[in-house]
Amino acid sequence: MTRILFVCHGNICRSPMAEFVMRRMARDAGAEVYTESAATSTEEIGNPVYPPARRELARHGLSCEGKTARQITRSDYGRFDLIVGMDRANLRNMLRVFGGDPEGKVRLLLDFTDRPRDVADPWYTGEFGETWRDVNEGCRAILDTLI
Repeated sequence: MTRILFVCHGNICRSPMAEFVMRRMARDAGAEVYTESAATSTEEIGNPVYPPARRELARHGLSCEGKTARQITRSDYGRFDLIVGMDRANLRNMLRVFGGDPEGKVRLLLDFTDRPRDVADPWYTGEFGETWRDVNEGCRAILDTLI
């Protein structure tokens, strides 16, 4: 089983979207993938998924019921096979927490695609549909590399 941790700044928009999108994609493909998500910051710890992100997931038939934000820990590095950030700021913070990436498992979501770029933070842009499309593109690309 491949264990994937998705990471964004607050763990209330992008990374939980990726967690639940990948979970469904993997299930539908019959792939053995375990997913979680976490934050690089402490700002939202314990908070549920942001309502517009929750609504975007629901529009596509996904529930994130019970998901609350948590912060990454140094021990997450050993618990996951792949740790996927949403933007370069996330990547820098993840590497700081993990003390580097000696096993080469820290990546950016859209680096798996033909158009590497950051996933824009919908907390600031308000573009949850655009984030949905980016997350789907990235998760599909990851899944394609796994199966």
